[in-house]
Amino acid sequence: MEIRLLKYFLAVAREENITAAAEILHITQPTLSKQLMELEHELGKQLFIRGKRKITLTEDGILLRKRASEIVDLIEKTQSELKNLDNEIISGDIYIGAGETEGMKIIAKVSSKLQKKYPDIHYHLFSRK
Repeated sequence: MEIRLLKYFLAVAREENITAAAEILHITQPTLSKQLMELEHELGKQLFIRGKRKITLTEDGILLRKRASEIVDLIEKTQSELKNLDNEIISGDIYIGAGETEGMKIIAKVSSKLQKKYPDIHYHLFSRK
């Protein structure tokens, strides 16, 4: 199974329409349809329920969407990490959870300043009352 096919599959799953996905992917609709049928044949599973205007994922398609998304994300993260090995770029994801307190406001302000200095850092702030 090729990464390119997983990306094609994810685009169709996201758009719920082969024509719209083909436009986003900059390929023709017949080419995309053929690629998807070959993927289904390779896996031996029906991944889509094809309607007149909308495509819906089967249970197998839902599982593949989850796994394909994980695989593509991991590949992109690995490529990014390898590109940045020689550079001293500070990057990554930071997850912070706290209550809605004055401390969270300070964390948000500091995070904002650091984000400007190091744009490859991605903050995920969670707060609850």
